[in-house]
Amino acid sequence: MYPSIAPYRHGFLDRPDGNVLYWEASGSPAGRPALYLHGGPGSGLGQGAYRRKFNPNGYHIIGFDQRGCGRSTPWSIDALNMLDTNTIQAQIEDIEALRQHLGIERWLLHGISWGSTLALAYALEHPERCSAVVLMAVTSGSREEIDWITDKIGWLFPEVWHDFAQHAGTLRPAEGYAKLLRDPDPSVRARAADLWDHWETIHVSLGPYHGTEPLHPDRRQRENFATQVTHYWSHDCFLPGQLRIVDRIHQLEGIPGVLLHGRLDVSCPAEIPWRLWKRWPGSTLHIEESEGHGGPILAERTIEATDALRATISIPTTS
Repeated sequence: MYPSIAPYRHGFLDRPDGNVLYWEASGSPAGRPALYLHGGPGSGLGQGAYRRKFNPNGYHIIGFDQRGCGRSTPWSIDALNMLDTNTIQAQIEDIEALRQHLGIERWLLHGISWGSTLALAYALEHPERCSAVVLMAVTSGSREEIDWITDKIGWLFPEVWHDFAQHAGTLRPAEGYAKLLRDPDPSVRARAADLWDHWETIHVSLGPYHGTEPLHPDRRQRENFATQVTHYWSHDCFLPGQLRIVDRIHQLEGIPGVLLHGRLDVSCPAEIPWRLWKRWPGSTLHIEESEGHGGPILAERTIEATDALRATISIPTTS
C-alpha cells in the first residue's frame, strides 16, 4: 500500500433534488484522474484508506460520499421522504455532475463491493468517460445475487438466518426489512437495523480478516446503512430486466477491466466476476484463494492493477 495522504482539496456539490455531495481530491492534480466508488450502498468513504491504492505522484484521486451517507446530506434516515429519489440512475447522474464540476474528461473507475456495481453501471452509461475499470469484491446488483445474500446463503448459517428471515414476515428479506426500516416507529427501525447489521456481520465472516463485532458500531450509521442497502436491494438495485449488467457487459469491450475477488467471499460468490469476465472481451480476472470479501492481498493486487494501467494508458486530464 502507498503511504497515507490527506486530501489537498475538498468541497460540496449541490444537486437539483436537494442532495449535497461531499467530494475530495488527493494525489497529483496533474496525474491521471481516478474515481473511487465506495461500498454499501451507504458505507461512505470512511477514513480514506482507498487513497493508498493509487500512486499519489501519478494519480489525481477523487472520492465522494454517495448520496444519503457519509458527509453528504441529508442522510437517508433523516429524509425518508427523499429515499425514493435515491436510485442507481440518480447516482450515475451524480457522478457525471461531479466529473463536469471538476473538469475531468475521462477517469479510471475503482469500485469495491456495491461500488463495483455502480462503477459498471456508470461505465455502461458513459463508456466514453472511462479509461479503465478496476473492481474488487465484485458485485453486479442482480436479483440472483440479492436472493443469494439474503436467502439462499442461509444454508450456510441456518442458526442466524432463520431468526433474520422470520423478522421480515412473509416478504422477501430485502423487501421486508426495507419496509421495517421505513416504519414510523423508531424502535421498529432500530430493531430491524440491529438484525440486518448482525446478518451482514455473519455472512462476511468467513474471510480471515473479518471478526464478529458489529459491522457498524455507531447506531445512526447502522440504521442509515441498513436503510440504504435494503432500499436498493428491494428494488433489484434499480437494474431489472434489460438493465442487468451481466447482459450488457460486452458493451465495455475496448475498456480495460480488472476483476479481483476472494475465493472465500461467500457473500458474493466467485461466479459473479467469472460471468462478467467471460462476457467482457479484454478484461482480466484474478481470484485470490485465501481471502474473502476483501483483504490485504486483494488490496495489493489493486495497486498492481492501477500501477500497470497508469503506465500504459494515456488519458487527458481536463475537458
